Amino acid sequence: MTRPIPRPAGPGRAGLRLLSRIPVDGYVLALLGTVALAALLPASGAAADVAEGASTGAVALLFFLYGARLSTREALDGLRHWRLHLTVLGCTFLLFPLLGLAAQGLAPTVLTPELAGGLLFLCLVPSTIQSSIAFTSIARGNVPAAICAGSFSSLAGIVLTPLLAALLLGNSAGGLSADALLKIVLQLLVPFLAGQLLRRWVGGFLARHRKVLGLVDRGSILLVVYTAFSQGMVAGIWHLVTPVGLVLLLAVEAVLLAVMLALTWHGARLLGFDRGDRIAVQFAGSKKSLAAGLPMASVLFGQQAALAVLPLMLFHQMQLMVCAVIAKRRSRDPEPAPAEPASQEPAPAETGPPENSGTEAVRGPGPAPVPGAAPGR
Repeated sequence: MTRPIPRPAGPGRAGLRLLSRIPVDGYVLALLGTVALAALLPASGAAADVAEGASTGAVALLFFLYGARLSTREALDGLRHWRLHLTVLGCTFLLFPLLGLAAQGLAPTVLTPELAGGLLFLCLVPSTIQSSIAFTSIARGNVPAAICAGSFSSLAGIVLTPLLAALLLGNSAGGLSADALLKIVLQLLVPFLAGQLLRRWVGGFLARHRKVLGLVDRGSILLVVYTAFSQGMVAGIWHLVTPVGLVLLLAVEAVLLAVMLALTWHGARLLGFDRGDRIAVQFAGSKKSLAAGLPMASVLFGQQAALAVLPLMLFHQMQLMVCAVIAKRRSRDPEPAPAEPASQEPAPAETGPPENSGTEAVRGPGPAPVPGAAPGR
């Protein structure tokens, strides 16, 4: 019986193996499919009104679930590591916005004003929780710190992201008008606080049905994306985006991610954090939440939400790919050597025969004690 001759791996098979190792998020593919559906079959007329009403309800449901799931007690228990949490908050809501403001100088030569505004909104979004925890765990970092840091960022983002967007993006995000603030309060803050208040009664139900409610989360976000991109198609804003513009946007986002990864890692080392904490700071301080940013954009930008969320969607996939590679490399770092006790002293070298009893003290020079005599006090 003849055995088949193995074929050498050609460049085609090697390319397929390489593509299979790229951490492409399946949910990002679903989002891209939703964008394609909105481009081919946008909701218009009465269907647009129904989709907009459903999208508004989906945003309220999302923030209710965020509030009901977030354990305020766990977040407060993590206050003892306040230096780490302040560092992550500073990276998320200070360093990122400063870099986003600096990138506004690239408009209109490198980025269109619309994409530059979307890039700035990306810099205002809170950090992630799930993926930061996952990458910190893979890299053998401080997972509890990553959990608390992500929770604090989400809590702060409920208030800071809309306020910063209104202050820095001006009229494109609705400004600071009374109507805009009322919309933020009713669609974001009220459902979130209601979830926090009802967590005592609905928390167990949410924990038992986590998988089903995860599908509700993702389905709600897909509905928000479909509504936003349908409005963009009907309004005819997609002629403002060109293939060259998308390539330039990806290049700018790659630089932004590289700068933040370097600042979080080396900055945490300068601040005196150990390896586990530096990993938590890097992954929690350099990432942005797609799940929180998309519904916020639909509330803040209205018909302009499609271009506002495009940079966030691209950055989300980029951060997953890059952070997956970094986490795998960090997981191969050697284990830190355990610290030796400071009070341990080396035992003197023995020149005579071994002691009969392991409990006797080491004797200095002088006459040996008489066997059976009581030890001196």
